[in-house]
Parts: sequence; C-alpha cells; structure tokens
Amino acid sequence: MASMTAEVFSERLLALQTREELLKHQRYFRFDPDDQPADNYFIGVRMGGIFELGKEFSEMPVDEIEKLLESPIHEMRAGAMSIMGQSAKGKKCSEERLAELYDLYIRRHDRINDWDLVDLAAYCVVGRHLADKPREILYKLARSKTVWERRTAIVATAHFILKLKQTEDTFKIAEILVNDPEDLVNKGTGWMLRAAGDVDRSGLLKFLHQHAATMPRVLLRYSIEKLDKDQRDYYLKLKNE
Repeated sequence: MASMTAEVFSERLLALQTREELLKHQRYFRFDPDDQPADNYFIGVRMGGIFELGKEFSEMPVDEIEKLLESPIHEMRAGAMSIMGQSAKGKKCSEERLAELYDLYIRRHDRINDWDLVDLAAYCVVGRHLADKPREILYKLARSKTVWERRTAIVATAHFILKLKQTEDTFKIAEILVNDPEDLVNKGTGWMLRAAGDVDRSGLLKFLHQHAATMPRVLLRYSIEKLDKDQRDYYLKLKNE
C-alpha cells in the first residue's frame, strides 16, 4: 500500500505522455494543443495507458485519489476516475470503500468536469452505491446548472439498467433532461434510453411517442439506434414534421 500514492501514480503517468497522443486528443476534446489554459490542460496520454494504471492502483486510498482530482492535468483526473471505477467494479470492493468513493465523487464533482471523466465512474461508483438506496440525489443532479452533474445523473442509471434490469429512474431522469440545451447531455441521455430499450422496449417506445417530435435530434438518433429501420424512420419523420 505504501506505493499507492498520488505522487507515484503521477510519475508513472507523466512518463507515458507523447506529442502524437496529444494531437489525437485534440480531435475529441477540441482544444489548441499549443494554447491550453494553465488550470485545465491535456498532456497526451492514451486512455489505454490510463486504464492500465487505474487497475494497478485500484486500492489507492481515497485521500490520495483526491490529490489526483486536484491536478490541472486532464489525464491525471482521468486517472483518478479510472481508479475509482476499477475499484468500485472489483469483487473485493467493500460497502465502506464504495461509500467512500461515492462521497468523493459527489463532494468533488467540481473536478469531474468533462464527459469522459463522468463516464469512467458514474455508473459503477454512483450507480452501484445507489443500487439499494434512495436515489433523490440523481434528480437533484439532473436539475443542476452544471452540465457534468446532469450527465452524471443519467449515466449513473446504467448500473440500474445493466445489473438490476431497472429502467424507471432512467426514463424519469430522461424526462427532466429531454430538452437539455447541451449536446453532451443529449448524447448521454440518448445512450441511456437506448440501453433502457434493451430491457424495456415498450417503455422506450412510449417515451419516444411522447417526445420524438420535440427532443433534440442527436438525442433522438442515439435513442433509436437499435430499433428496426421502419421504427427509426417513423420517429425521424415525427421530428421532421
């Protein structure tokens, strides 16, 4: 456990940075690699390398994970989220450990400030922790002024869908987010609606009948991706009318 520190993790991660990978990140995250803000920047570490380190450091103490979250380097924060996600998914993760990870996620959501950071841990930390608990926090997050908190609210429901075969919260939170102005919330909502449709197709179709004509196009396209062609065409026609 002595080596499970933010300092050691940081040294390992910094050794993985390359200019080539930085330019690849530029395409996904839309930044100027030569003119990044000092308080939030990329260094160019491939996600696979971050995942591998996250697995290796999955037993890192929560106070050390928080140190990584405080870093201005995006990949360092991604490392923190990967550690949290890997730890929460592990068979050895105790209820106490999961609760600590959940508390850190919610308390430091200010540092979870991009779509990939949310997606690395929302479903397995937030969703898993809330599996047998009241879920009001998700509805509060869904109404947040912060885009990443809204994305957390919907993506966290992936655990309920995939592990518990429950879709009620997904559809209810999607109702709150159905006309969200942010593209990355729309994509997250459409993604979860599509997954919910695998468990409850009639629930998805009911949702689409109510909202297809008015929901953002990207949300609609994501949510209907697994429907047959005739159904997709039908809902797209509603949108176009």
